[in-house]
Amino acid sequence: MKKFILATLLLSASALPAHAADYVIDTKGAHAFIQFKISHLGYSFIIGRFNNFSGEFSYDEKNPGASKITVDINPASIDSAHAERDKHLRGKDFFDVEKYTTAKFVSTSYTESAGGKAVLKGDLTLHGVTRNISIDVQQIGAGADPWGGYRRGFTGTTTLTLSDFGMNYNLGPSSKTVDMTLVVEGIKK
Repeated sequence: MKKFILATLLLSASALPAHAADYVIDTKGAHAFIQFKISHLGYSFIIGRFNNFSGEFSYDEKNPGASKITVDINPASIDSAHAERDKHLRGKDFFDVEKYTTAKFVSTSYTESAGGKAVLKGDLTLHGVTRNISIDVQQIGAGADPWGGYRRGFTGTTTLTLSDFGMNYNLGPSSKTVDMTLVVEGIKK
């Protein structure tokens, strides 16, 4: 009788729907990046990144629409490989990091299409302003890692208009938007 009850419990558990797997973004191993590219006066580009951020996401292969992500970014960690420019970017003309110590993205929807492509929508709070944005996403892959864990990776791109977030410093007409590239590798909890 005990074997019958145990077998019934095991079969019942296997019939339950799969739940989303939860992941921590691997920033410690530098396997995740938030990078930007903006025109410099229409003559060249400035490329940089945010060095300090953290986040978590959940993903369910059977129900991708239930996926969620939250990312916290330290805007003072902006790094464009030029100390004087970074000091200006941290100041009141741009990020005003003394007043706005964090930026945050919280997803509101995830719509997957063929080939691992998706559109991630969510609220980005930057420079004290919250706006809903869309990120074009491509799933890179998922699987076991050499250390006994399980990882899943995505890349995404979006374009932000600086004035939408209260950054109105005049860099010229070709520098009103910034292209963002996000690479996220998560370690399953």
